[in-house]
Amino acid sequence: QVQLVESGGGLVQAGGSLRLSCAAPTRSLSAYTMGWFRQAPGKEREFVAAFRWIDGRTAYADSVQGRFTISSDNAKNSGDLQMNSLKPEDTAVYYCAAALDFSATPQDYTYWGQGTQVTVSS
Repeated sequence: QVQLVESGGGLVQAGGSLRLSCAAPTRSLSAYTMGWFRQAPGKEREFVAAFRWIDGRTAYADSVQGRFTISSDNAKNSGDLQMNSLKPEDTAVYYCAAALDFSATPQDYTYWGQGTQVTVSS
């Protein structure tokens, strides 16, 4: 079992920044891919970004490319999602997840955090 705990969500003005963190207190993430997904009310869960520990491979959704950066903190066994130039359409519950394969599809992810709310005001 991989337990994931997100933090760092909150309310921010358009154009501002937030940094989300995803920690795994019970198991090493070194063999995993960490993915970030988001879900707004009434919408499907969508891919945001992914990071594979073994080689540092990353992927981003087109909607966040150039604004969001995913990274790892090996000493803390955690990952971060730095979100810059935030837009109101970024408002959603953000989830981190872990998978053994590099993927942008939520069905490939086995373990999920509880989610953290990000709200971007106009």
